[in-house]
Amino acid sequence: MTRNRNRKSFLPIILLFVAFNALFLTGQKWLARFNADRDVLIIGNAILFIATLVSFFLYRKALKNNQPHKFLKYIYGGMFLKMLVCLIAAFAYIASLGKDVNKVGIFGCMFLYFLYTFVEVSILLRLSKEQKNAQTGSPS
Repeated sequence: MTRNRNRKSFLPIILLFVAFNALFLTGQKWLARFNADRDVLIIGNAILFIATLVSFFLYRKALKNNQPHKFLKYIYGGMFLKMLVCLIAAFAYIASLGKDVNKVGIFGCMFLYFLYTFVEVSILLRLSKEQKNAQTGSPS
């Protein structure tokens, strides 16, 4: 049951990934009005999804751990990993294209980063609250 709950808790992030990819694939004319490169947004969305997946499971490990040093290790590790992956991807993109960088695409990916982070933190706060209620035995 716990494994099923873990999968269900990640479902909003999966839906976010699928919804934005569908938007980017079907809304090419809409994106062209804003001069946004569809490929940059799709690749950025995929990178953010994978980074969020890894950081989410590190955060879940942190929630299950009662030792403060291990809790902080997983929390900081998840944040650092997600930021590092995004920075490396952004620098690689900028370095490879130079002045031909699609700024709207980068800002779109930055918006997606904040959206993924907001959804991820919302889920983790809910899971933390559920875990606290389960430990104390009080109703939610």
